[in-house]
Amino acid sequence: MTSGPVVRPTYGSGPANREPANLGDILERVLDRGIVIAGDIRVNLLDIELLTIKLRLLIASVDTARELGIDWWAHDPWLSGRDRELVEENRRLRRRLAVAEGREEIGG
Repeated sequence: MTSGPVVRPTYGSGPANREPANLGDILERVLDRGIVIAGDIRVNLLDIELLTIKLRLLIASVDTARELGIDWWAHDPWLSGRDRELVEENRRLRRRLAVAEGREEIGG
């Protein structure tokens, strides 16, 4: 079985792309490939560094981010809904600690 040449879509303003891209097309391209924006802001006074802010922004689809090894949202208790479980676990552990230290009755 033979296959023809691989044809990749062209992006940008070339002869093959005469109609303007809509927002959906732009988002699809960005999310498919991802985009990184990086920058540093530094505030100096008389050659003394007072403040440095490092900004890193990655815009990508969830699948692209996972391919890059980024999946913090799956482990963040606040985002995954585990925060309620952690609050309850914290409450139970504080009660056990209070009982162990003799500050609370066992039945209470």
